[in-house]
Amino acid sequence: MAAPLTLLLIVAVTIRAVLFRSSLAELIAERVEVVSPITAWKRVVEGLALLDLGVSPYAGDVFHETPLIIYLFHFVVDYAEITFMLADVITAVALYMAVKDYNKQVFRKQKFALEADRYPHDCLELIRSPREMYYIPLKVAMFYLLNPFTILSCVAKSTCGLNNAVVAVFILTTIKGNMLLSAIFLCLATYQSIYPLTLCAPAMLYLMQRQYIPVNFRRASFWWFVVQYLFMYLGSLFVLICLSFFLLGSWDYLPSVYGFILSVPDLTPNIGLFWYFFAEMFEHFRLFFLCVFQINVFFYTIPLSIKLKEHPVFLIFMQLAVISIFKSYPTVGDIALYMAFLPVWSHLHRFLRNIFLVSCVLLACSALFPVLWHLWIYAGSANSNFYYAITLLFNVAQILLVSDYFYAFLRREHHLTYGLYLKRKDGSEATLVLK
Repeated sequence: MAAPLTLLLIVAVTIRAVLFRSSLAELIAERVEVVSPITAWKRVVEGLALLDLGVSPYAGDVFHETPLIIYLFHFVVDYAEITFMLADVITAVALYMAVKDYNKQVFRKQKFALEADRYPHDCLELIRSPREMYYIPLKVAMFYLLNPFTILSCVAKSTCGLNNAVVAVFILTTIKGNMLLSAIFLCLATYQSIYPLTLCAPAMLYLMQRQYIPVNFRRASFWWFVVQYLFMYLGSLFVLICLSFFLLGSWDYLPSVYGFILSVPDLTPNIGLFWYFFAEMFEHFRLFFLCVFQINVFFYTIPLSIKLKEHPVFLIFMQLAVISIFKSYPTVGDIALYMAFLPVWSHLHRFLRNIFLVSCVLLACSALFPVLWHLWIYAGSANSNFYYAITLLFNVAQILLVSDYFYAFLRREHHLTYGLYLKRKDGSEATLVLK
């Protein structure tokens, strides 16, 4: 498997290198679908210029990335293209290794369940074979590296690629069962954009599962584990925040980074749900609806964690999707990360209901984004309603995609417990309904 992965990495890096040298690079770097006011490379460059002049990069309203990012590029700005390509390679390799290890665990559990005769005899066709699972890690790496969204994000030098690399390494360390590294990389991801905080629940659920600790509020072992993980997580976060203070000599970055993410003052159009709504919002209603919109990302963590407590890896996939849909400044790079996991759930295809329609809508919207932007900004023959309509449709399609996979996953688990061909009491065929 090492040879195909190496070939894939070479092809992916070559495509990016060619695009970096083309005239398209500047055009892509300006696309609002690819970069946001937080992740845009030109804002990083302006922040570096202010830093070189001895002025705080957070003095104005230009730079909104974290202090570690600006100090990283202070040393590697001449090798920025290599840095972003390397970030994509790290993400792909981390996802490859994580999925490979996860598949081994799935196959092992499946084998034990078969030996214990836990599956109904009529659902043996749902059992996954080693041959079927063998190429899934490579497909995951391919889905990430060759996804046009990932390529565009890399060529635009969007710092979203660095965030994805941190999240991917967090997923790898969690699946490997390393509690300390999992907490540290989750802390790094949270430090970058707040929203990965919601990944804390699936990480703890998975690690407890690895250590055979039951999710029971009455057990001391459960609370001891939670305290240990949160201590490492919050301790690492405290160290990062203090390190940022010592680098800058002030706390200016807190409102400029985290306040900016939560208060959404910049209403530059993007592929998210915030910008148009708050552009039309009366000012005295703004705070209320801001809380309503922001709570979406965090609220779904509780019911999803309860429903999927036995399946924390699928919960990670769901949380990544929720973050990419409901965060305040999303880009296509965020979408590429959770879409890389779709091959992991290829066994759910027989239960998906709307996959063809959703795929067509996502492709059509992706093509129409630049068209409607041109008609609105340059031709003047359209307005913001046209662009937001496509944005809304794009996000609805993502919600349908994720909910469809959620339904398919729950349905398969139900069949593995109660059988594939369900019957009513009178012997007629039953229909499974998700409520």
